[in-house]
Amino acid sequence: MALKNLLALVALLALVGVSIAKPYGNPLGNPRVKGDLDLDYYRFKCPQVESIVRRVTFQYVSRRPTLAAALLRMHFHDCFVRGCDGSVLLKSPNNDAERDAPPNLTLRGWEVVDAVKSVLERKCPGVVSCADVLALVARDAVAVIRGPWWPVPLGRRDGRISRLSEANLPSPFADVKTLKNNFRVKGLNSKDLVVLSGAHTIGVSSCGLISSRIHNFTGRGDFDPAMNPSYVRTLKKRCKPTDVRTPVDMDPGSARRFDSHYFNIVAQKKGLFISDSALLNDFVTKSYIQTQVVTRGASFAKDFSDSMVKLGFIQILTGRKGEIRRKCAFVN
Repeated sequence: MALKNLLALVALLALVGVSIAKPYGNPLGNPRVKGDLDLDYYRFKCPQVESIVRRVTFQYVSRRPTLAAALLRMHFHDCFVRGCDGSVLLKSPNNDAERDAPPNLTLRGWEVVDAVKSVLERKCPGVVSCADVLALVARDAVAVIRGPWWPVPLGRRDGRISRLSEANLPSPFADVKTLKNNFRVKGLNSKDLVVLSGAHTIGVSSCGLISSRIHNFTGRGDFDPAMNPSYVRTLKKRCKPTDVRTPVDMDPGSARRFDSHYFNIVAQKKGLFISDSALLNDFVTKSYIQTQVVTRGASFAKDFSDSMVKLGFIQILTGRKGEIRRKCAFVN
Protein backbone atom coordinates (compact mmCIF):
# COMPACT_ATOMS: atom_id res chain seq x y z
CA MET A 1 0.00 0.00 0.00
CA ALA A 2 2.83 2.37 0.89
CA LEU A 3 4.47 1.70 -2.47
CA LYS A 4 1.20 2.45 -4.27
CA ASN A 5 0.89 5.77 -2.45
CA LEU A 6 4.48 6.68 -3.31
CA LEU A 7 3.95 5.90 -7.00
CA ALA A 8 0.77 7.97 -6.98
CA LEU A 9 2.64 10.91 -5.44
CA VAL A 10 5.40 10.72 -8.07
CA ALA A 11 2.77 10.66 -10.84
CA LEU A 12 1.01 13.67 -9.32
CA LEU A 13 4.24 15.62 -9.08
CA ALA A 14 4.95 14.87 -12.72
CA LEU A 15 1.54 16.19 -13.70
CA VAL A 16 1.78 19.47 -11.79
CA GLY A 17 5.41 20.00 -12.76
CA VAL A 18 7.00 20.08 -9.31
CA SER A 19 10.71 19.31 -9.35
CA ILE A 20 12.14 17.43 -6.38
CA ALA A 21 15.55 16.64 -7.81
CA LYS A 22 18.19 19.34 -7.40
CA PRO A 23 17.28 22.33 -5.25
CA TYR A 24 20.04 24.95 -5.34
CA GLY A 25 20.32 27.15 -2.27
CA ASN A 26 20.92 30.88 -2.63
CA PRO A 27 24.73 31.35 -2.50
CA LEU A 28 24.74 35.08 -1.81
CA GLY A 29 24.73 34.81 1.97
CA ASN A 30 22.67 37.98 2.16
CA PRO A 31 19.62 37.68 4.45
CA ARG A 32 17.86 40.42 2.47
CA VAL A 33 18.09 38.35 -0.71
CA LYS A 34 15.80 35.37 -0.36
CA GLY A 35 14.75 32.54 -2.64
CA ASP A 36 16.05 29.25 -3.95
CA LEU A 37 16.24 27.98 -7.49
CA ASP A 38 16.46 24.46 -8.88
CA LEU A 39 18.70 22.91 -11.51
CA ASP A 40 15.79 20.68 -12.55
CA TYR A 41 12.99 23.21 -12.13
CA TYR A 42 11.49 22.47 -15.56
CA ARG A 43 12.11 18.73 -15.41
CA PHE A 44 8.42 17.88 -15.74
CA LYS A 45 6.95 21.15 -17.01
CA CYS A 46 9.32 21.67 -19.95
CA PRO A 47 12.03 18.98 -20.06
CA GLN A 48 13.50 20.23 -23.34
CA VAL A 49 14.13 23.77 -22.14
CA GLU A 50 17.92 23.63 -21.97
CA SER A 51 18.35 21.77 -25.26
CA ILE A 52 16.07 24.28 -27.00
CA VAL A 53 17.95 27.26 -25.58
CA ARG A 54 21.29 25.71 -26.51
CA ARG A 55 20.20 24.94 -30.07
CA VAL A 56 18.72 28.36 -30.86
CA THR A 57 21.55 30.25 -29.17
CA PHE A 58 24.11 28.27 -31.16
CA GLN A 59 22.31 29.11 -34.40
CA TYR A 60 22.74 32.83 -33.75
CA VAL A 61 26.11 33.02 -31.98
CA SER A 62 27.93 30.59 -34.27
CA ARG A 63 27.14 32.99 -37.15
CA ARG A 64 27.90 36.15 -35.12
CA PRO A 65 30.35 35.29 -32.32
CA THR A 66 30.39 38.87 -31.02
CA LEU A 67 26.87 38.24 -29.73
CA ALA A 68 28.41 36.24 -26.87
CA ALA A 69 29.78 39.37 -25.21
CA ALA A 70 26.56 41.25 -25.93
CA LEU A 71 24.29 38.63 -24.37
CA LEU A 72 26.52 38.19 -21.32
CA ARG A 73 26.42 41.96 -20.83
CA MET A 74 22.64 41.99 -21.17
CA HIS A 75 22.29 39.38 -18.42
CA PHE A 76 24.62 41.40 -16.17
CA HIS A 77 22.68 44.61 -16.80
CA ASP A 78 19.41 42.82 -16.06
CA CYS A 79 20.60 41.42 -12.73
CA PHE A 80 22.08 44.70 -11.48
CA VAL A 81 18.76 46.56 -11.82
CA ARG A 82 15.82 45.13 -9.81
CA GLY A 83 17.57 41.75 -9.85
CA CYS A 84 17.54 38.95 -12.42
CA ASP A 85 13.90 39.42 -13.36
CA GLY A 86 14.04 40.06 -17.11
CA SER A 87 13.10 43.72 -16.59
CA VAL A 88 15.80 44.89 -19.01
CA LEU A 89 13.85 43.14 -21.78
CA LEU A 90 10.68 45.19 -21.32
CA LYS A 91 9.74 47.90 -23.81
CA SER A 92 7.92 51.09 -22.92
CA PRO A 93 5.72 53.20 -25.24
CA ASN A 94 7.18 56.26 -23.49
CA ASN A 95 10.81 55.17 -23.88
CA ASP A 96 11.30 55.21 -20.13
CA ALA A 97 12.14 51.56 -19.46
CA GLU A 98 15.55 50.18 -18.42
CA ARG A 99 16.51 49.46 -21.99
CA ASP A 100 16.09 53.18 -22.77
CA ALA A 101 18.73 54.23 -20.23
CA PRO A 102 22.04 55.43 -21.71
CA PRO A 103 24.08 52.40 -20.51
CA ASN A 104 21.59 50.07 -22.20
CA LEU A 105 21.26 51.82 -25.55
CA THR A 106 24.20 49.79 -26.86
CA LEU A 107 22.80 46.45 -25.70
CA ARG A 108 22.12 44.03 -28.53
CA GLY A 109 21.06 40.46 -29.02
CA TRP A 110 17.40 41.01 -28.17
CA GLU A 111 16.47 38.89 -31.20
CA VAL A 112 18.21 35.86 -29.72
CA VAL A 113 16.19 36.02 -26.52
CA ASP A 114 12.98 36.56 -28.49
CA ALA A 115 13.73 33.63 -30.80
CA VAL A 116 14.39 31.29 -27.88
CA LYS A 117 11.25 32.43 -26.09
CA SER A 118 9.16 31.96 -29.24
CA VAL A 119 10.24 28.33 -29.57
CA LEU A 120 9.64 27.67 -25.88
CA GLU A 121 6.17 29.20 -26.05
CA ARG A 122 5.28 26.77 -28.83
CA LYS A 123 6.63 23.79 -26.90
CA CYS A 124 5.69 24.79 -23.35
CA PRO A 125 3.32 27.79 -23.38
CA GLY A 126 3.34 29.99 -20.31
CA VAL A 127 5.97 27.94 -18.48
CA VAL A 128 9.50 29.31 -18.90
CA SER A 129 10.22 32.83 -17.67
CA CYS A 130 12.12 35.38 -19.73
CA ALA A 131 14.47 35.86 -16.77
CA ASP A 132 15.44 32.19 -16.98
CA VAL A 133 15.73 32.40 -20.77
CA LEU A 134 18.18 35.30 -20.53
CA ALA A 135 20.25 33.53 -17.85
CA LEU A 136 20.50 30.40 -20.01
CA VAL A 137 21.17 32.28 -23.25
CA ALA A 138 24.05 34.20 -21.64
CA ARG A 139 25.65 30.96 -20.44
CA ASP A 140 25.18 29.12 -23.73
CA ALA A 141 26.39 32.08 -25.82
CA VAL A 142 29.67 32.07 -23.91
CA ALA A 143 29.89 28.30 -24.34
CA VAL A 144 29.59 28.68 -28.12
CA ILE A 145 32.87 30.65 -28.18
CA ARG A 146 34.47 28.05 -25.90
CA GLY A 147 34.30 30.16 -22.76
CA PRO A 148 33.64 28.80 -19.27
CA TRP A 149 30.44 26.90 -18.50
CA TRP A 150 28.43 27.36 -15.32
CA PRO A 151 25.31 25.73 -13.89
CA VAL A 152 22.15 27.82 -14.21
CA PRO A 153 19.63 27.03 -11.48
CA LEU A 154 16.15 27.91 -12.68
CA GLY A 155 12.79 29.04 -11.38
CA ARG A 156 13.05 32.83 -11.66
CA ARG A 157 9.88 34.73 -12.44
CA ASP A 158 9.57 37.88 -14.51
CA GLY A 159 9.23 41.35 -13.07
CA ARG A 160 6.51 43.72 -14.23
CA ILE A 161 8.39 46.95 -13.58
CA SER A 162 11.15 48.50 -15.69
CA ARG A 163 12.22 52.09 -15.07
CA LEU A 164 14.89 54.09 -16.86
CA SER A 165 15.50 56.04 -13.64
CA GLU A 166 16.57 52.86 -11.82
CA ALA A 167 19.20 51.78 -14.36
CA ASN A 168 22.14 52.87 -12.19
CA LEU A 169 24.74 50.37 -13.35
CA PRO A 170 28.41 50.13 -12.35
CA SER A 171 30.14 52.84 -14.35
CA PRO A 172 33.23 52.46 -16.56
CA PHE A 173 34.35 55.76 -14.97
CA ALA A 174 34.03 54.54 -11.36
CA ASP A 175 36.84 54.17 -8.82
CA VAL A 176 37.36 50.89 -7.00
CA LYS A 177 35.65 52.04 -3.79
CA THR A 178 32.48 52.85 -5.72
CA LEU A 179 32.65 49.58 -7.66
CA LYS A 180 33.06 47.54 -4.48
CA ASN A 181 30.03 49.24 -3.00
CA ASN A 182 28.00 48.64 -6.20
CA PHE A 183 28.72 44.93 -5.87
CA ARG A 184 28.39 44.76 -2.08
CA VAL A 185 24.80 46.01 -2.10
CA LYS A 186 23.95 43.19 -4.51
CA GLY A 187 25.50 40.56 -2.24
CA LEU A 188 28.72 40.24 -4.26
CA ASN A 189 32.22 40.70 -2.87
CA SER A 190 35.55 42.10 -4.06
CA LYS A 191 36.54 38.80 -5.63
CA ASP A 192 33.28 38.72 -7.61
CA LEU A 193 34.04 42.26 -8.78
CA VAL A 194 37.42 41.41 -10.25
CA VAL A 195 36.33 38.01 -11.57
CA LEU A 196 33.28 39.38 -13.37
CA SER A 197 35.36 42.26 -14.71
CA GLY A 198 37.21 39.49 -16.49
CA ALA A 199 34.24 39.31 -18.86
CA HIS A 200 35.92 42.27 -20.56
CA THR A 201 38.17 39.68 -22.16
CA ILE A 202 35.58 39.58 -24.95
CA GLY A 203 33.74 42.35 -26.73
CA VAL A 204 34.33 45.92 -27.77
CA SER A 205 33.56 49.43 -26.63
CA SER A 206 33.79 52.69 -28.56
CA CYS A 207 36.09 55.68 -28.78
CA GLY A 208 33.44 57.85 -27.21
CA LEU A 209 33.82 56.18 -23.80
CA ILE A 210 37.58 56.70 -23.62
CA SER A 211 38.07 59.96 -25.52
CA SER A 212 38.56 62.20 -22.50
CA ARG A 213 40.78 59.61 -20.85
CA ILE A 214 43.31 59.64 -23.67
CA HIS A 215 42.95 63.17 -25.06
CA ASN A 216 41.97 65.55 -22.27
CA PHE A 217 41.90 63.84 -18.90
CA THR A 218 42.17 66.91 -16.65
CA GLY A 219 41.23 69.55 -19.21
CA ARG A 220 44.85 70.26 -20.14
CA GLY A 221 45.18 68.06 -23.20
CA ASP A 222 46.72 65.26 -21.14
CA PHE A 223 45.92 61.56 -20.65
CA ASP A 224 45.16 59.47 -17.59
CA PRO A 225 48.50 58.71 -15.87
CA ALA A 226 47.07 55.34 -14.82
CA MET A 227 47.37 54.23 -18.46
CA ASN A 228 50.43 52.85 -20.19
CA PRO A 229 51.77 55.72 -22.39
CA SER A 230 52.50 53.43 -25.33
CA TYR A 231 48.95 52.11 -25.18
CA VAL A 232 47.63 55.68 -25.12
CA ARG A 233 49.58 56.43 -28.30
CA THR A 234 48.05 53.37 -29.94
CA LEU A 235 44.55 54.41 -28.90
CA LYS A 236 45.06 57.97 -30.14
CA LYS A 237 45.84 56.66 -33.61
CA ARG A 238 42.51 54.84 -33.61
CA CYS A 239 40.39 57.39 -31.78
CA LYS A 240 40.52 61.02 -32.88
CA PRO A 241 39.26 63.60 -30.32
CA THR A 242 35.84 63.95 -31.93
CA ASP A 243 35.38 60.24 -32.76
CA VAL A 244 32.66 58.58 -30.70
CA ARG A 245 31.79 55.60 -32.91
CA THR A 246 34.91 53.65 -33.85
CA PRO A 247 35.00 50.32 -31.98
CA VAL A 248 37.86 49.50 -29.62
CA ASP A 249 38.70 46.05 -28.26
CA MET A 250 38.42 45.80 -24.49
CA ASP A 251 41.12 43.12 -24.44
CA PRO A 252 43.55 43.99 -27.25
CA GLY A 253 45.08 40.90 -28.77
CA SER A 254 42.50 38.51 -27.36
CA ALA A 255 39.10 40.13 -27.76
CA ARG A 256 37.59 37.11 -29.53
CA ARG A 257 38.75 34.52 -26.99
CA PHE A 258 37.31 34.06 -23.53
CA ASP A 259 40.49 33.65 -21.53
CA SER A 260 42.47 35.27 -18.70
CA HIS A 261 44.38 37.63 -21.02
CA TYR A 262 42.34 40.56 -19.71
CA PHE A 263 44.23 40.38 -16.41
CA ASN A 264 47.57 40.59 -18.21
CA ILE A 265 46.34 43.70 -19.97
CA VAL A 266 45.18 45.34 -16.76
CA ALA A 267 48.46 44.48 -15.03
CA GLN A 268 50.29 46.23 -17.90
CA LYS A 269 48.14 49.35 -17.29
CA LYS A 270 46.29 48.82 -20.55
CA GLY A 271 42.82 48.53 -19.06
CA LEU A 272 40.49 50.37 -21.43
CA PHE A 273 38.23 51.90 -18.79
CA ILE A 274 38.94 53.76 -15.58
CA SER A 275 37.05 50.94 -13.84
CA ASP A 276 39.55 48.43 -15.24
CA SER A 277 42.58 50.38 -14.07
CA ALA A 278 40.93 50.96 -10.70
CA LEU A 279 41.20 47.26 -9.91
CA LEU A 280 44.93 47.84 -9.30
CA ASN A 281 44.07 50.24 -6.46
CA ASP A 282 42.67 47.61 -4.07
CA PHE A 283 44.65 44.87 -2.33
CA VAL A 284 42.14 42.06 -2.99
CA THR A 285 41.46 42.87 -6.63
CA LYS A 286 45.11 43.62 -7.43
CA SER A 287 46.23 40.35 -5.79
CA TYR A 288 43.73 38.41 -7.87
CA ILE A 289 44.99 40.02 -11.07
CA GLN A 290 48.59 39.23 -10.19
CA THR A 291 47.68 35.62 -9.38
CA GLN A 292 45.97 35.13 -12.73
CA VAL A 293 48.95 36.61 -14.55
CA VAL A 294 51.46 34.37 -12.75
CA THR A 295 49.35 31.20 -13.07
CA ARG A 296 48.15 31.98 -16.60
CA GLY A 297 44.57 32.03 -15.48
CA ALA A 298 44.63 28.67 -13.70
CA SER A 299 41.53 29.34 -11.60
CA PHE A 300 39.73 31.92 -13.73
CA ALA A 301 37.22 29.60 -15.44
CA LYS A 302 36.15 28.05 -12.13
CA ASP A 303 36.03 31.43 -10.40
CA PHE A 304 33.98 32.92 -13.22
CA SER A 305 31.54 30.03 -13.05
CA ASP A 306 31.09 30.52 -9.29
CA SER A 307 30.57 34.28 -9.58
CA MET A 308 28.08 33.88 -12.43
CA VAL A 309 25.99 31.53 -10.30
CA LYS A 310 25.98 34.15 -7.54
CA LEU A 311 25.07 36.88 -10.03
CA GLY A 312 22.08 34.83 -11.18
CA PHE A 313 20.58 34.90 -7.68
CA ILE A 314 20.47 38.68 -7.23
CA GLN A 315 17.01 39.77 -5.99
CA ILE A 316 15.25 36.92 -7.77
CA LEU A 317 11.47 36.64 -7.90
CA THR A 318 10.17 33.15 -7.10
CA GLY A 319 6.95 31.45 -6.05
CA ARG A 320 3.98 33.67 -6.80
CA LYS A 321 5.91 36.89 -7.24
CA GLY A 322 6.07 38.39 -10.72
CA GLU A 323 4.74 36.47 -13.70
CA ILE A 324 5.72 34.29 -16.65
CA ARG A 325 5.63 36.63 -19.64
CA ARG A 326 4.32 35.32 -22.93
CA LYS A 327 6.48 37.85 -24.79
CA CYS A 328 9.65 39.11 -23.18
CA ALA A 329 9.22 42.72 -24.28
CA PHE A 330 5.77 43.13 -22.73
CA VAL A 331 4.00 42.34 -19.48
CA ASN A 332 1.02 40.01 -19.81
